Amino acid sequence: MSMRPEICPPPWIIPPRRRDVVTVTPWLAPVVWDGTFDPVLLDGLYRPRNISVAVTVFAVGKYIRFLEAFLQTAEQHFFVGFNVHVYIFTDQPNEVPRVHMAPGRQVTVRSVPSSRRWQEISARRMELIQTLIEELRNHMDYIFCLDVDSQFHGRWGTESLGGLVGVIHPGYYRDRRTKFPYERRPESRAYLAPEDGDFYYCGGAFGGQLQEVHLMAKTCRRDFEADARGGIEAAWQEESHLNRYMWIHKPTKVLSPEYLWQDFKSREPEIRLVRFSGVTKNYAEIRPNT
Repeated sequence: MSMRPEICPPPWIIPPRRRDVVTVTPWLAPVVWDGTFDPVLLDGLYRPRNISVAVTVFAVGKYIRFLEAFLQTAEQHFFVGFNVHVYIFTDQPNEVPRVHMAPGRQVTVRSVPSSRRWQEISARRMELIQTLIEELRNHMDYIFCLDVDSQFHGRWGTESLGGLVGVIHPGYYRDRRTKFPYERRPESRAYLAPEDGDFYYCGGAFGGQLQEVHLMAKTCRRDFEADARGGIEAAWQEESHLNRYMWIHKPTKVLSPEYLWQDFKSREPEIRLVRFSGVTKNYAEIRPNT
């Protein structure tokens, strides 16, 4: 797998931190908000390295309807001008829309079985991500795993790159830790005690260098399967296991809720720009067992 060192711009050319939001974690990882980076500078540093970015997206069952808008808006905003390879996992490969891709960008479709439970679809993601990364050894540098029922509205680019990258959940970023929906049952491998945790991270957007995301996916899959053997399913499936993992293995970069907002939410003053957002939908209609 790629082991390229991360780029760290000299401190005197990094834009000043915003004072209205947290821009660095207690373990000194940057928290990326609009106004905390120079996009031209970062693109200029990364472009000579000819980096490649993989994307996974799952379009199973009725979620296939969101795929075209996801792909079209990704072409407009996601790592524009860089090598991008989108891997679509779907149970309806013949229904995948054809979207014009710029040079250096491509789509690969992988067939997966359908399911009667959306929780099972969600849970299998870590297994499929792990397997995909094992196939991509030495071919890609970074990978992001994104929800298909979302659209891009603004730049998502080199400012998001890091070893292990988490996205702060828009529903809880203003809440105290005790209100985070972590798995609270000690018998689960996803368990976090009331005093544990840093942020509540999205299961719908995460990424980083291949070897780091591979280790996380492998660990979350192992713990999920151990839970299943014990007859327990974490409160939010792979998202619960991801939050446990990122509490123990701190992300090297954290993305603000700009990177996965929710269309039904009114924008708060600190959200200057929505870059990626989950579309408003009727879960009872699109999820098989809701």
